[in-house]
Amino acid sequence: MKDHKMLNYIKDVIGNMPKDWLNLTTHRLDIYNEELAKTQFLEQFENLYHSNTSKTSALQELPTAYDYIRLGHPLSCILEWGIAHLNDLNSENVISFQSKTIPILAILRKNALEDKKTQIFYSDKIPEGFDADVVQRVYGYQFDLKKVDNVEDISAFDGSTIFISQEDQFSSIHLTSNIDFFISFHSKLGSVLLVNGKENESYISAVQHVRRRETIAMTPANAHVALKLLVENSSFNPPQTNRERDKKSVLASIKEITGSTTKGLVASCGLSMQYAIMMGLVHDALENHKGKDIKFIVPPNCYGGTNDQARRVADSLDTVEVVDLPVDGDNDMVQSIDTVLNKVAKENAVAYIIAEIPTNPRVEVPNLEKLKEVLSAERKTATGEIAIDPVFILDQTFCPNYHFLGEGEILSTVRTISYVSGSKFPSGGKCTAGYCVGNTKTEGLIEKVEKHLSLCDNEATELQYEILAKQLPSMNQRIKDAYTNTREFVTFIHDSLPGAKINFVSEEFAEQGFTPSVFSLDLPTKGNTAEEKETYKRALNLKLINSMITEIPNESKFCVSYGQLNGCYWTVPATSTQGTTKEDDKDYIVRVSVSGNLDLERHKKVFSKFVENI
Repeated sequence: MKDHKMLNYIKDVIGNMPKDWLNLTTHRLDIYNEELAKTQFLEQFENLYHSNTSKTSALQELPTAYDYIRLGHPLSCILEWGIAHLNDLNSENVISFQSKTIPILAILRKNALEDKKTQIFYSDKIPEGFDADVVQRVYGYQFDLKKVDNVEDISAFDGSTIFISQEDQFSSIHLTSNIDFFISFHSKLGSVLLVNGKENESYISAVQHVRRRETIAMTPANAHVALKLLVENSSFNPPQTNRERDKKSVLASIKEITGSTTKGLVASCGLSMQYAIMMGLVHDALENHKGKDIKFIVPPNCYGGTNDQARRVADSLDTVEVVDLPVDGDNDMVQSIDTVLNKVAKENAVAYIIAEIPTNPRVEVPNLEKLKEVLSAERKTATGEIAIDPVFILDQTFCPNYHFLGEGEILSTVRTISYVSGSKFPSGGKCTAGYCVGNTKTEGLIEKVEKHLSLCDNEATELQYEILAKQLPSMNQRIKDAYTNTREFVTFIHDSLPGAKINFVSEEFAEQGFTPSVFSLDLPTKGNTAEEKETYKRALNLKLINSMITEIPNESKFCVSYGQLNGCYWTVPATSTQGTTKEDDKDYIVRVSVSGNLDLERHKKVFSKFVENI
């Protein structure tokens, strides 16, 4: 009876849900508490359930579940809540993934760090792409893989027991005390992990962290279908898409936009693309540079996901270490790279550099000729041998239209892989998919990257390909229009509030082709001590953002993205995109993202009003 009531309620919710639940990729930070991600949303959702309230107006009032769609969203939360109810579990014990293999890797990662044994059972087949040999050799995860005819055949084990089952729909699961983790996967929709037993609850945060950094939650579109399967107990009817046509179109657009002739790869998000790059390069180093240490050289204040993911890979593998690369403010990227590469060469190690151009959030561009020289320089080991040449992993999400890699371009002769977060300009904020390309020097490396993209089941979904196929052809024009508005807004702010420090590309760099639509704003402050000044400035940051989103609610939004089709986005990197960055490296400034379609005069007026009230 309880299950019947719950399923009927979910059915009503699906019928009345706000359109944004299915279509938005970024959510409001002004109604979001990161420490209560998912739980705050579900607590209030549960209140609506008990009062049998499913009106659209009530659902719209629910707080933000996660600040960014790849981490989770209302539909993934409700799917997990519904499955938990059916299986008498807490909702925290149910975690959905777009990937069918990452939940396995998440458990293996924690057990590898804790030196705990793992056995994996499956009744029919394991997810396609899961290469047990590569998982053991490259990721360093050890386990036994066994096929069984019946769940009852699984006996008690001193370690973790994972059971994998391919299901036509997500519903109640036959859990036994000898199964610690049940992974139910659907060939088209993704997977759901059930954490069984109190003794395994310590895995929940670790698994959530993997979903946060190395993959994405089940997409809204797929969670929506999964919920329908849950409540209607019906068969799966795939949406009408043409994956082959859309993928061909997307890869053609990527080739044209980047100028690269090598194979393009498209992932479920920017971070899952980066993870495939990192693990592909680790794989290559293990095969071609046996016994050598691997150094990932990363700016300490870059986007928190990049920083955190790199350190998580290093935590998992003894041969991998993260080396800090200061790039912003008083630090020159080229000089820092030269210094670090000289040190790594002396150690006879393999150097992989991850950097953003322009940098985030300070929007700085290095001298590209000098960058090429430093990356191309022949270096010697401590014993006088020629050192391994580095690989430059370039995040060019701010300016995806700039040609770095094609024949004759600035980085065409340096081993370089470039990647872009697709939730930004490529899709205009309509999906999370990201992509990467290399130059002719990295064709072998790209093959390894593709291997790990497949192993992690992190390729873009059919709908993501469809969205990119529609949006990519207009990307360069949208970048141009957004830059025009951004430059005008930056000039206005400079004239209105000369005491503010604005971080944006110079006119000179813009003429070279660097035309981002993001700038950061270091507001003027006051106080007798450094602490007083910092406190005042942080309060002023929020005052500015709140005035914008209050006065222009239809266009100004408090969220973390950019490259959107409409409006203006505001955030403070230190409290959003740099969430896991070390405190001393965080930027408590305002980051502003401007689109090519907004009421710029209205934004100028509201900003002027803010200046008058300082």
